[in-house]
Amino acid sequence: MARQQNNRGQRPDARSGRGSSRGNRGQAAGPRGAKGAARPGDCDRAGASRTAKRPAPRGQDACAPAGSFLEGRRAAAEALRAGFPIKRALVAENSSKDVVLNQLIDALCAAGVAVQYVAREQLEAISSHGAHQGIALEVGAYPYADLADIIARAGEGPALVVVLDHVTDAGNFGAIVRSAEVAGAAGVVIASKRAAEVTVATYKTSAGAVMHLPIAQVPNIARVLDDLKEAGFWACGSSEHAEQVCWDSPLQGRIALVMGSEGEGISRLVLEKCDFLTKLPQRGETESLNVAQAATAMMFEWMRQNRSGLSFEAVE
Repeated sequence: MARQQNNRGQRPDARSGRGSSRGNRGQAAGPRGAKGAARPGDCDRAGASRTAKRPAPRGQDACAPAGSFLEGRRAAAEALRAGFPIKRALVAENSSKDVVLNQLIDALCAAGVAVQYVAREQLEAISSHGAHQGIALEVGAYPYADLADIIARAGEGPALVVVLDHVTDAGNFGAIVRSAEVAGAAGVVIASKRAAEVTVATYKTSAGAVMHLPIAQVPNIARVLDDLKEAGFWACGSSEHAEQVCWDSPLQGRIALVMGSEGEGISRLVLEKCDFLTKLPQRGETESLNVAQAATAMMFEWMRQNRSGLSFEAVE
């Protein structure tokens, strides 16, 4: 593959020849009152309301409410802290003695979120893993960012943007977003079609990282790389065809890390936009890492190479 040029010329020491990393293509080698009754202190101060709903009659299955729900106290607290769009909160009846849950309910009320008490069976019907901990939030559509928002967040110095070329598995997507947030990436870019998108499942697999990291959904990944180059980024493709391993690749500065799909890797048009390719070193016989594992390793190598120019104040 011919070396690519961007607005700043060829990346020093960047190689884009084809090599042999075995494996993964596209990767480098409370009740707070009686049922039906509001109690003093309920959401009056914030304008939100609490209504109780009686349990389903014995012998009748509880029906899960329609909508998208986040479950669990940590997810609820993170959604509230991040300003995520919340339509309402469903809280298990008979939880008045749960101090932690009541504090969370008070915070939701203060934010103007409507709180509704429901039978625990309804929460069980909503829950995918039985981990609702007495609360579930109905959330609105995920607020995707614009690419310009991610570029602005990157600032002027070293920065990382993770570009996913049609990664389809929700688990991989969520894991990549989680790693990107931990590594301090400016954002993640995904395709608007034939790719995993932000769903309730992504909230779980990313451990809430989708609430703290901008994610842009775009129609054309190749065009995004042109825009990122104009903003001073080098496009680095993680590919089995790379000649250099990531330890020897120029990952300093502003990098757009491109990860390919689980089956096909980086597409031809996107590959042609990459300034250079890199891969993970490998000693064992296992075919490869999956795309989420490979992306995580690449992100931390970027962070290692840029450690002198990055702030690690949040790391204990």
